[in-house]
Amino acid sequence: MQRDGTRTRDERSGVRTDTRPAAAVHPPLRRVGAVGLAFHLSLVLWLVVLRPLPVAWVYDANLTPLASLRSSTGWQVVGELLLLAPLGVLLPLAGGRPRARWLPSFLRTTGVSALLATGLEFLSSWTPGHVLNVDHILLAVIGVAVTHVALVPALRRLLRERRPRVRAPEVATLVSPPVAAVAPARAPRAYAEPTPPAR
Repeated sequence: MQRDGTRTRDERSGVRTDTRPAAAVHPPLRRVGAVGLAFHLSLVLWLVVLRPLPVAWVYDANLTPLASLRSSTGWQVVGELLLLAPLGVLLPLAGGRPRARWLPSFLRTTGVSALLATGLEFLSSWTPGHVLNVDHILLAVIGVAVTHVALVPALRRLLRERRPRVRAPEVATLVSPPVAAVAPARAPRAYAEPTPPAR
């Protein structure tokens, strides 16, 4: 692997490897994404997951996908879709790679959001008034996936277009002043000139 992140052909085996440059990490984007991700998850933990609900009774735990949608209202479904939807933008932003490919980024985002949604759902099941519901996990992941598909490719294209291009420095050509031609000095003679005869 070279210093710019590219891989060349292996001289011994002759196997062709990836020669495309690796996606560069943008530190300011990574910091903004990490701060936004921490803020959003803290808000979800405080307002939804760890807040007990004052209810007299609760339903049993639901482990059957889409089974609880029959008894849910439209606003409840929309709320579950929007609960973790900002992760569709915050997770790629925390990665800090504006030139990453779409499909690997989508798979990473949905995978990490599924793990986070599962962890939050198990954590909320220990809070009074909350029960484990697999539909909450599915709806949260669907909301993250839709947000990622709708916003992230366009935002990355915008960042790539607005990023300034680095130009090579222009080298000024120095013109030297004209040099006057100097006649070469005569070499001293190795013999004496004959004297003219006296008259």
